[in-house]
Amino acid sequence: MFGGIFEKLKTGLTKTRDSFTDKVNEMLNLAVTIDEDLYEELEEILVTCDIGVETSVEIIERLRVKIREEKINDPLKVKPCLKEVIAQMLKEGYEDKEEQYPEVMLVIGVNGVGKTTSIGKLSAKYKDNGNKVLLAAADTFRAAAIDQLEVWGNRAGVDIIKHQEGSDPAAVVYDAIQAAKARKADILICDTAGRLHNKKNLMDELGKINRIIDREYTEAFRQTLLVLDATTGQNAVIQAKQFMEVCPLDGIILTKLDGTAKGGVVISIKNELNIPVKYIGVGEGIEDLQEFDADSFAEALF
Repeated sequence: MFGGIFEKLKTGLTKTRDSFTDKVNEMLNLAVTIDEDLYEELEEILVTCDIGVETSVEIIERLRVKIREEKINDPLKVKPCLKEVIAQMLKEGYEDKEEQYPEVMLVIGVNGVGKTTSIGKLSAKYKDNGNKVLLAAADTFRAAAIDQLEVWGNRAGVDIIKHQEGSDPAAVVYDAIQAAKARKADILICDTAGRLHNKKNLMDELGKINRIIDREYTEAFRQTLLVLDATTGQNAVIQAKQFMEVCPLDGIILTKLDGTAKGGVVISIKNELNIPVKYIGVGEGIEDLQEFDADSFAEALF
């Protein structure tokens, strides 16, 4: 990541950075030695920035080891170490997989997290990269979801397959697969159920959709992405755990990072759930959904 993209990420993380880095700087500038009090204070700062207790404890443990191994005794050298620990944590177990086409992407998430908006931005991104994109409006529970997806489809210049409100989501996906094959689409992005209050229904619905993909589109590479709202902090982690009970997840799209001081939740999601954060939303514009990069994130955070 470089130039304009990094600047946007830096700007998007302003609230998180103001809350997190300022506290860290202030504390380290006052510290005389690297002792137990320093570690405890650092841990407290991490927890208050929505990194979560479990993840904060782990970061401090790794930091202790690094400081011991590198024989660091100046408190001002703690910050670069902390940055490295966080970047390393975010990169662990993450494989940068090559895109395979044709692809079916199921995008799930509760209403209000920015799911449809993220799909619109993703479709624009893929189209700009030269891919042929098709959208499926399979969140049929909410009429507004279908209309909203259509608006984004028009904005991005991609076609959309839709049925009436209240129709069977799996039927929409079936029709969309036939259209994707006929039109030789590279990527079919499906906007699916936006509710969690009845996990059984959601499980049945996603199960049915996946069976149709298995049967009708065996050659397609498939991934399921969950959209979470960064402004909800640790609640986003809880929500992800609930969705994980319903279906396997391949990645997270984290929206609204520019509107919150809780950007530390990115680290928590990666550490506690072991699911890669694939995209982050750092603004309103169609180009403000960025591919996640651990080093750039850690750099912008500090």
